[in-house]
Amino acid sequence: LSCLWIAQETDGWVSLEAMEYIAQLLEIPVTHVYAVIGFYSMYQTKPIGQHHIQVCHTLSCELRGAEELITAIENQLGIKAGQTTADGLFTLSRVECLASCGTAPMCQINRTYYENLTPESINQLLDQLRQQAMASGDHMPTQEVR
Repeated sequence: LSCLWIAQETDGWVSLEAMEYIAQLLEIPVTHVYAVIGFYSMYQTKPIGQHHIQVCHTLSCELRGAEELITAIENQLGIKAGQTTADGLFTLSRVECLASCGTAPMCQINRTYYENLTPESINQLLDQLRQQAMASGDHMPTQEVR
């Protein structure tokens, strides 16, 4: 797990080449590495946006408005869950429990939890993140929505 985490922290995702290298380094079949990647949702197998928005949609969050939150994000960013914005700033993912049931609905953006969210509060947060990225010039345009 640590090797995969280092690969992802270095490149922002775990490439096929990285998986093969890790398998060789650990002297295990590459299929074992694939199995680990497939099991854990924290590993990305394709490039993602600068801000990875992971919205919990298990029972507590669902009952307290996760679907409305996802819809608000999709509407503001012009993408669906599983896609990345054309400017490379945001990737939206539906994920299983993030262990913050008492503060539902919530999401994790990169490593930070945002709790007790509403469509309005998530829209404000996304606006702030976009403004910060634009002010710093810290975004990478892409050709298409993935």
